[in-house]
Amino acid sequence: MSDRDAGASAARGCPALEVAGDGLWTATRRQRFWGLETGTRMTVVRLGDGGLFVHCPVALDRATRAAVDALGPVRAVAAASLFHHLYAGDWLRAYPDALFCASPGLEKKRADLAWGHVLSDTPHPLWAGELDQRYFGARFEHEVVFFHARSRTLVCADALLDLSRHPSRTTRLVARLMGNTAPGRGWPERFAVRDRAAARRQVDAMLGWDFERIALAHGTPVEQDGRAILRAAYAWL
Repeated sequence: MSDRDAGASAARGCPALEVAGDGLWTATRRQRFWGLETGTRMTVVRLGDGGLFVHCPVALDRATRAAVDALGPVRAVAAASLFHHLYAGDWLRAYPDALFCASPGLEKKRADLAWGHVLSDTPHPLWAGELDQRYFGARFEHEVVFFHARSRTLVCADALLDLSRHPSRTTRLVARLMGNTAPGRGWPERFAVRDRAAARRQVDAMLGWDFERIALAHGTPVEQDGRAILRAAYAWL
């Protein structure tokens, strides 16, 4: 067994991470937003050189760090939305040699952190050819959405919120009041989009990717028909 395979086996045996696809792992954690339990999810991608790309980092407790380190060295950490920065500082201190990436505008919102890169439509050389990306700037979160071709997975933070099946009864009730019956559905989504024409172009660009799964930061991961779900969520544009 190679060192890489051994690391993967160790991570599979640790509840801190769950296998989510070919070269893809997730960590699901409790998280409150404006007092509501929404949950959050980090996605970890193993790159071709064995290094790791960490999307929307969660709290870095001992178990999480051990599971991540078992997979390989952390090369990049992406806070891909204006609202997914809470734990970036902890990761920066733990992995000072990694490239820390901010969604556009986050480098100003969190000027206290030493960001090494601001995300855009262009993949950084560290992950170019393995992850594609699109700046969903038409939404107020200024999110950058990623596509992992190897596992056919769309990786997003806030672009497709789904609280309709959350374990919390209170959260499910709030989701019902918002009309949030599926990923990206509900009346608040109309206010999240600031430029409908730009949003239509950006969503269409994402629909050009050949993905089946969706790794959601807030909601149950989508295992099939991902493109149809994204298309339906933004059919109103």
